[in-house]
Amino acid sequence: MTAQTTDGTEPGAEDGAAAAAARRREQHGWYFYDFACSVYSTSVLTVFLGPYLTSVAKAAADAQGYVHPLGVPVRAGSFFAYAVSASVIAAVLIMPLVGAVADRSGRKKPLLAAAAYTGAAATAGMFFLDGDRYLLGGLLLIVANAALAVSMVLYNAFLPQIATPDERDTVSSRGWAFGYTSGAFVLVLNLVLYQGHASFGLSEGEAVRICLASAGVWWGAFALIPLRRLRDRTVVREAEAGAGPAVSGWRQLVATLKDMRRYPLTLSFLLAYLIYNDGVQTVISQASVYGSEELELEQSTLIVAVLLVQVLAVAGALGMGRLARAYGAKRTILGSLAAWAVTLGAGYFLPARTPVWFFALAAMIGLVLGGSQALSRSLFSHLVPAGKEAEYFSAYEMSDRGLSWVGPLVFGLTYQVTGSYRDAIISLVVFFALGFVLLARVPVRRAVEAAGNPVPERI
Repeated sequence: MTAQTTDGTEPGAEDGAAAAAARRREQHGWYFYDFACSVYSTSVLTVFLGPYLTSVAKAAADAQGYVHPLGVPVRAGSFFAYAVSASVIAAVLIMPLVGAVADRSGRKKPLLAAAAYTGAAATAGMFFLDGDRYLLGGLLLIVANAALAVSMVLYNAFLPQIATPDERDTVSSRGWAFGYTSGAFVLVLNLVLYQGHASFGLSEGEAVRICLASAGVWWGAFALIPLRRLRDRTVVREAEAGAGPAVSGWRQLVATLKDMRRYPLTLSFLLAYLIYNDGVQTVISQASVYGSEELELEQSTLIVAVLLVQVLAVAGALGMGRLARAYGAKRTILGSLAAWAVTLGAGYFLPARTPVWFFALAAMIGLVLGGSQALSRSLFSHLVPAGKEAEYFSAYEMSDRGLSWVGPLVFGLTYQVTGSYRDAIISLVVFFALGFVLLARVPVRRAVEAAGNPVPERI
């Protein structure tokens, strides 16, 4: 199978200024998908759903504190972590196929729309999560999380097409900054509603459910902007006789996996990213549970802490983008991984019922969170062979979210065995330490050259 991808224009059809203007228009639209979906990651996954779903599971638990999904005994306090793991396993089964079909057809936008609105609908459906409906909550979490992961495959695959190599660190960092800005804004609204729920005539549970559902409405509304501004590129491929779209997609997936063996340095980066980002994603999804269950903090304290993360993450993403221009993305990411390990070590010793120390921990997380994610994405974009963006970014997204089930599983199992969330949180340090070692061994300049791409001055 062979492929040639163009940007849909004849060579020389646009002068440099017009091409740059068209590129900036797409970039501005692209930023808004982060703006749309990051509210789910912030308000739903990080703040409200973990503690709320845990409380719903506890309401359904037996006298020993266990619920029994599909007949399997699960400690109620571990149900949320296990549901997160199940969601990313489901995403693993879908993302590579979607990436292969997107590159084969060149139709990323319709697939992005389908994934975005599936996730938004599932999130809006969380309004009906009350009483002891923990199974409904687990199902909606699995659908929404998997849909988000699939949509991010397609969203990230646009980056190499809308930004030149020297622009990608900046464009990727701005995308994350847009996401953290929307997350902070909506969290302020959530805080007003949650703190003043009685004055609005709402119970605490009703206020939480409205906050959950509103994230789905926000996601769906602002997804319209990138869907209007981004454009699909023409793809010319040889026809596969007798193969339907699904069959062809799976054949292309197999071909992609074989093709990736030709780029062992790209695979080395993916392995490092898989490990350290597993730790990042687990901290994001489990921090509120740690704060509420182990540190005995109020929901309002958790909201303020996550709001602090969002505000500082904007500055962190932009600031680390500047550091990358001076010192290179790889060195900057390595510095952030060291900071992550120190932060988790400090988190283990936080005293209970002391919000000020939790806020200090949130500040440390915020300063490194956005930059480590943004620079990892832009660095990987240099390691992708031209014309295979969605297929390779499906593998990246499997590392980003799709294979990030090990961390939540380790977190949940550690708590299941020890009954201590402190032991669970400190167990995540190994992901950052091992990821640091593996990333340090990747010669990124050689990796960019091996992928056939121009090497930026700083990388």
